[in-house]
Parts: sequence; C-alpha cells; structure tokens
Amino acid sequence: MNSLAIIGAGNLGLAIAKGASNKGIFAPADIILTRRNLGKIESWKVSGYNLTNNNCEAVEHARIIVISVQPKQVAGLLAEIADRLDVNRHILVSVVTGVTTDEIHAGLGNKPVPVVRAMPNTAVAIAESMTCMCARHTTDEQLAEVKRLFDSLGKTLVVEERLMKAATVLAASGVAFFMRYLRAATQGGIQLGFDAEDAQAIAVQTAKGAATLLQLNGSHPEMEIDKVTTPEGCTIAGLNEMEHQGLSSALIKGILTSFEKINNIRK
Repeated sequence: MNSLAIIGAGNLGLAIAKGASNKGIFAPADIILTRRNLGKIESWKVSGYNLTNNNCEAVEHARIIVISVQPKQVAGLLAEIADRLDVNRHILVSVVTGVTTDEIHAGLGNKPVPVVRAMPNTAVAIAESMTCMCARHTTDEQLAEVKRLFDSLGKTLVVEERLMKAATVLAASGVAFFMRYLRAATQGGIQLGFDAEDAQAIAVQTAKGAATLLQLNGSHPEMEIDKVTTPEGCTIAGLNEMEHQGLSSALIKGILTSFEKINNIRK
C-alpha cells in the first residue's frame, strides 16, 4: 500500500513530493499524485511516482493524505472522499490557504478524521521550508508523524490555529518578499559594476549568511547590524537612506496587506 497521496499536484503539492522523495522519507513508488489533467505531470511517472485522476483511489491506497487544491475546490473534494477516509488509518493533511480544521471536519460530515493543517512554503522542494502547523483529532503520535515529514523538509513550528493565516503570510508569501529583495539587491549590484550572475551570487550568499547568523547565534537582527555599522561609515549611510525611503515601513505594510487579503478569501 502506498503511504502518501497528494491530492492536487500543483506547484506546492509537487514540491512536497519532491522534497519527501529527495530526503528518503517516501520513495517515489510510495507516493500517489492526483491531478485532473495528468498530462501536466506525466514526466513524474518516469521518475517512479504513481499518477491518477481518481482521488478516491488515491485515498484508498495511502495512509497520509495531503490536500493541496484551491480553496474553492475543498468542499467538493471533501464530499468526494469522505466515505473513503478511515478514522483509524488515515491522517488528513491540508496545505490549503485559509481553510480551517472546523471547515474541513464540517466538509467531512463531522467525521472525526485526524486532521493536520500545515502551511509549508515552496522551499519544501529543497528541504528548506518553514512549515507552521496545527492539529485536530490527532494523537500525539499522529501529529509527530506528520511533523517528522515536514521536519525532514526544513523547520516546523506547531502553533495555535488562530495564527495559521499569519503564518501563511510570513512564511509562504514571505518567500516572494525575500525574492523581491534579492532581485533589487542584484539590480543594485549591476549598477555598481558587477555582471548579473555575479551580483546575484553575492546577494544570495549574503542573504543566506545573514539568516544563518541569526539561526546559529539566536541574536536579534539589530545586534548583527551593530557589528557591521561603524561611525560615519557606508553601511549606516545606506541603512539610513533605505529607512528614509520607507524600507521597514513598506515591508510591514506589505505583510499586513497580505494578511488583510488572506482574511478576505472566500471559498
């Protein structure tokens, strides 16, 4: 019996499959990918993954079921698979933006299926995701099983469900926010005289080093900034100009705007 089914093998679902197989958590042969149009993922079959457009069949042959569809598709999907879910065997994992565990259980007719709501980001494909999760009707062992899956794909944090939308903005949307910074830093490097490839390499490694300093040292960003800035130096001059132009304010406003948007998603 296959161990993992990903219902809705779009970008995020495929990233989870790739990360799980790359880290050896599941072999491709133990993963079922479902999608309406199988032609878009036909190449995955060559790598040993199981493909089907029959969601009920996927559920029957898996233990962990990952739902990775659009929010508006959730109700129909849950109605489709509800009768096939075994409360004693299956664990349902939702990575759908904005859908609560209450809504999931209501869609299952309040069947007490163990449910974990998880929000990874696309870095799950390279085992560098930040995944926040909450659970309902799960045992400690079941939650630990799902947590092990996502721990192998980066870092995880179990949070209260009220924080899941905020986690989506900060971690999942956050990838795009950091990408935009890296693009801007690369463009600045080009203007300073580097070619595009070298400018991007410098920006990416510098960002990675900055993040790793905080992870390893457990320090506050300002502590690390103080180590770089010197009186009348170029770093503080650049920082002050960025703040005059609204860098921190723009970032905070962008995060809050994304949060407002996610709160207004209608399924």
